[in-house]
Amino acid sequence: MAKQTYDEVQLKDLLLQMLETEQAGAKVYQKAINVARNPDLKKEWQEYLAQTQSHYNVLLTLCEDLGLNSSERTASRDVVRHIGQALVQTIELATTDGTPEAAELVACECVLHAETKDHANWELLGQVAAAASGREAQLLEEAHARVEQDEDHHLYHSKGWYRELALQGLGLPAVLPPPEEQRQVDTAIGAARAEQQRDTML
Repeated sequence: MAKQTYDEVQLKDLLLQMLETEQAGAKVYQKAINVARNPDLKKEWQEYLAQTQSHYNVLLTLCEDLGLNSSERTASRDVVRHIGQALVQTIELATTDGTPEAAELVACECVLHAETKDHANWELLGQVAAAASGREAQLLEEAHARVEQDEDHHLYHSKGWYRELALQGLGLPAVLPPPEEQRQVDTAIGAARAEQQRDTML
């Protein structure tokens, strides 16, 4: 199959958005860790924070190798920064105005928002890597391969934590740690199967 062409300017914009997303995600995790009540969740978020900081360094190296200015400001990057700040402020608001249980759930929701954007970014980069050629393809593929499994893990496990803590808050039976965590899923199919099996884990 022939390689497809893509817009190099938009690729640069995507990479700058990704840098900002990882920075914002680290700040969300730092704030979320402070309100986590469940010890398994706190440990999970501490691991994700370290991985998010590692992902940022992968992107810094990628930008350097591609000859991009990693500190360049763009309109889309400003939007990502604004959303990240809003997520941090949301956790702060929940901490001030709600119960500890509610603040933990809000933090889960904010983590899920951040990880959904982050996962989408890396999926897009994977698509570009598949369409690229030469040295650029190699650099994109290597960066994507180093991070992809972490991002899958973050997204599907974050969904599980949010669902189970929300169910607990509603007074319904919850599986904690969530099935996704217990099954160590890192694919969409695995996450779906884990959720289907949750009734047997109650």
